[in-house]
Amino acid sequence: MIVAGVDEAGRGPWAGPVAAAAVVLRGSIPAGLDDSKKLSAKRRETLFAALRASDALIGVGQASVAEIDAINILQATYLAMTRAVAALGIEPAEVLVDGNRLPKWRWPARAIIGGDASVPAIAAASIIAKVTRDAIMADLHAAHPHYGWATNQGYGTAFHAAALKIHGPCIHHRRSFAPIRALL
Repeated sequence: MIVAGVDEAGRGPWAGPVAAAAVVLRGSIPAGLDDSKKLSAKRRETLFAALRASDALIGVGQASVAEIDAINILQATYLAMTRAVAALGIEPAEVLVDGNRLPKWRWPARAIIGGDASVPAIAAASIIAKVTRDAIMADLHAAHPHYGWATNQGYGTAFHAAALKIHGPCIHHRRSFAPIRALL
């Protein structure tokens, strides 16, 4: 039975897309899979590379800032998750999603609270989603270095807030989020 694990990264930041990954583990499973938030950046990168080099099936999806602002962050997260599962290129028999809510989609699914720490396929998805989104934010940082996205990934840090007061929001900021909306 093909079971996919799904998780997202980037629901809370003030800037950038929300990313999701779907992973079907096959063959040898890299040791040390865990919730991406519990791993160092270096360990996440190592596991990301190991997952990419393994026989795992990996699908990645994202929802843009425009989509987040148009449909809200929860619905945009579901959209990114749907795109990630569709990107697997196979139809899973079941999808296991980290959290307590599920998107409305065509695949049988279960929500698992704490799944990113207890289900290897979800842990793998959390790592893929986090490393992917961090890379996107590093790329956006190159064009907008004054916000500090290479280190804060778009989250509402004091540095990011101070930069917004000086430079204002850019096209990559989520205008539907209260701190950004207040500056418009």
